[in-house]
Amino acid sequence: MTAFSGTLRPSSVLRRLLRGNASKQGTTPGTVQYTGRDRSDRAVHVWTFHYDAAGLNEEENVGIADACALREKTGVTWVLVDGVHDAGVIEQIGEAFGLHRLVQEDIANTSQRAKLEAYPTYLFLVVPMVTFGDEAVKIEQVSLVLGENWVLAFIEDPGDVFDTVRNRLRAGGPLRRRGADHLCAALLDVIVDGYFVSLEALGDLVADFEGAVLESPTRETQVALNTLRRELVLLRRSIWPVREATMQIERTESPLVHDDTRPYLRDTYDHAVQAIDITESLRELVSGLHDLYLSSLSNRMNEVMKTLTIISAIFIPLTFIAGVYGMNFDPDTSPYNMPELRWLYGYPASLVLMLVVALAMVGWFRYRKWI
Repeated sequence: MTAFSGTLRPSSVLRRLLRGNASKQGTTPGTVQYTGRDRSDRAVHVWTFHYDAAGLNEEENVGIADACALREKTGVTWVLVDGVHDAGVIEQIGEAFGLHRLVQEDIANTSQRAKLEAYPTYLFLVVPMVTFGDEAVKIEQVSLVLGENWVLAFIEDPGDVFDTVRNRLRAGGPLRRRGADHLCAALLDVIVDGYFVSLEALGDLVADFEGAVLESPTRETQVALNTLRRELVLLRRSIWPVREATMQIERTESPLVHDDTRPYLRDTYDHAVQAIDITESLRELVSGLHDLYLSSLSNRMNEVMKTLTIISAIFIPLTFIAGVYGMNFDPDTSPYNMPELRWLYGYPASLVLMLVVALAMVGWFRYRKWI
């Protein structure tokens, strides 16, 4: 979880959104321009999975031309592109698969919200992929393009949540006997299911903060709570449109989505709604913890003030007694000028008087249940 420096600054995701929109100003619509952080030192990697009921051909680090050539083969082709910072790669793949220039632009512009766009020969879907590590949420854009017998997937960084789908393809289960729309539904499903992993980790953090707030609320606890609340706001903002996008692809009239795939899309829609509900619940819990932190801090301050007040109240009469006998009256001048100064046991008597008064006040405070 990122540290808070004391200055209100946009988060990394929000900065990326602002930077992406600013970099598009003045450009012609359809211009393929990467808007994320600099990744020029990293090469684009392409994986291909070409399969049918009979077998699977999986290749890693495939050339762009070889990946594009798979479109002409029978069976289902899945092309996974790791890296959208190279506009040339996106344009080359886009031209080979007939993608509109605006679609290519949206793939490179990584500040898109979740959406579905229907074209005559393919469907373009944008969804956020959420992962959790180092006590921070990472939100990454995933662009899916569904064609008649092919699926394109574009991710920003190495590492994804598609291992389950890869293993299902390698195992030769029902997924290999179905079309590209079922593959797209499976990819969408594992992306949405990945939300629950991050939400569970965030829920554990919230539980830890609850104990810290109740036992020892500190300034660091408040900073961490504010950071966690900001992470949840960004997470909610990212996954909220996924509900609408999954509902649209389930209800689309495109012939690319077959009727036997729609129940799986409806299930993914239900999962997206559940993830949003959990996010809202966590946001409310964090807001409640923030209020609890303020209450705990106020209670601790009240206890401190109560202790100081009791100590002051006890010493007020003692100070009065010491002040009276500290006055400079001469008992030789008059028998009424503090005759106690000439008593043999005057000093011990004054100390005993102070002790009796202090104990009497403590007893009174306990009787009134003030301490």
